[in-house]
Amino acid sequence: MQTDSKNNLAQNIIGNVFSKIVATIKERYKLLLLVGCIGGLLGIIYTAIKHTKYHSEITFLVEESKAGGGLLSSLGSQIGIDISSMAGASNSVISGDNMLELLKSKSMMQEVLLTPFENDSNYVLADRYADVYQLRTKWAADSKVGKVVLFKDAKIPARLRDSLLSEIIKRVYKKEFSVSKPDKKLGFFKVSVSSNDEKFSQYLSERIIKNATDFYVNNKVSRLKNNISRLEHRTDSIGRLLNQKTYASMSDMQLLLNLNPADVSAQGSAEISQRDKMVLSTVYAELVKNLEISKTALVQETPTIQITDKPILPLENDELKWYEGLLIGFFAPIIFLFVILVI
Repeated sequence: MQTDSKNNLAQNIIGNVFSKIVATIKERYKLLLLVGCIGGLLGIIYTAIKHTKYHSEITFLVEESKAGGGLLSSLGSQIGIDISSMAGASNSVISGDNMLELLKSKSMMQEVLLTPFENDSNYVLADRYADVYQLRTKWAADSKVGKVVLFKDAKIPARLRDSLLSEIIKRVYKKEFSVSKPDKKLGFFKVSVSSNDEKFSQYLSERIIKNATDFYVNNKVSRLKNNISRLEHRTDSIGRLLNQKTYASMSDMQLLLNLNPADVSAQGSAEISQRDKMVLSTVYAELVKNLEISKTALVQETPTIQITDKPILPLENDELKWYEGLLIGFFAPIIFLFVILVI
């Protein structure tokens, strides 16, 4: 009995709600259609004035070299011993703080914004951004600026150019640019750029990654590169001296064959020449060995940059078609008003 009464109660409630819905449609269908038409018109207008955002995302991985051991590890590798692994070191991924802060730095963004937009070296990314967001018109109407600004124009005062560029950088970091590390346990980084211009989004994301990673790698290995450059210069100098001494020693040996055995000074000169040759040979061998060790260390210390995902044209966007705006604008207010009337 209780089950039957509950079923009857549920049926009565559903019947009452359905009846109220039908009655509301019959009584207020003109109002609902009017609201729907107005909403559809507003939806079309919104799609016409709405700026499409183009999203460019790059995911990359930075792997550090083997840590621990330095030149000792390089020396061990020459004879087939992995000293770094004996010490418990292994390939590790950077913690991320350095790279994240580098990508967020104002100087890095400024350097990228001053790169050519496409082929015209006088039209840079900052100029493109100013045109896309109508900032150039705004600056021309501003009493403090009062002129059309091109960032590569030498006639523009440096103070004014830097001030406007700083304004663009603040806007980019606040609205268009983001960098994150999706998983703290992994070494992947994601750079995202969303702007009203497809090419600007693509170029900014690609170039800031390139500039930041190049800067990071060069900073990590600059000391080793300088050391290799000095060793190469020193090795070449000693090599030339060794060649000269080798030829001189051979000449002295030939002269000894024709000299009187009683001539002690000639024999002494030949001995000195031979000794200098041996010293230079020893120094040259050590320099070559140290040079190869340094080159091996450079390879081991150079971080590896791997791009896992990069933007592909056409970029993803949030463009809203006119018919989508019409349908959303038509049905959304009808449903909202209908719920209010029924309740």
